[in-house]
Amino acid sequence: MPKHKNTICLWYDKDAEEAARFYAKTFPDSTVGAVHKAPGDFPSGKKGDVLTVEFTVCGVPCLGLNGGPMFKQSEAFSFQIATDTQEETDRYWNAIVGNGGQESECGWCKDKWGLSWQITPRVLTDAIAKGGGDARRAFEAMMTMRKIDVAAIEAAVRGA
Repeated sequence: MPKHKNTICLWYDKDAEEAARFYAKTFPDSTVGAVHKAPGDFPSGKKGDVLTVEFTVCGVPCLGLNGGPMFKQSEAFSFQIATDTQEETDRYWNAIVGNGGQESECGWCKDKWGLSWQITPRVLTDAIAKGGGDARRAFEAMMTMRKIDVAAIEAAVRGA
């Protein structure tokens, strides 16, 4: 099992290993660790099926659990990935959406396993953290977007 004091456990129907390998391929500082097989039959699988997968996403330790179809992912949990450029924003967004995922509003998207991601340029979070007019203009611009447009956020902060 994971060696960390706190590990995020993510419930998958049956594809935890596939998801972990996708995340490791897509995001920096992401890896797949141990894959544990079930020592006996369980409600959603058989002895020898993959039960858990240890992995990291951008340095955050996670455990994927193949728990079956009874619980689904929701927007109540998401990974927020900070980006520095439009190119980086596009790369992550397109990887998630282009691999069976779907777009949502305000920089949110879901991967094909239902896990929510916020692909968030730092220019947006920095503007909101400033407060005042910069925050208001950046927020208003963001509210019209799906994938965040860095140039449009920068223009909104400038008041353009």
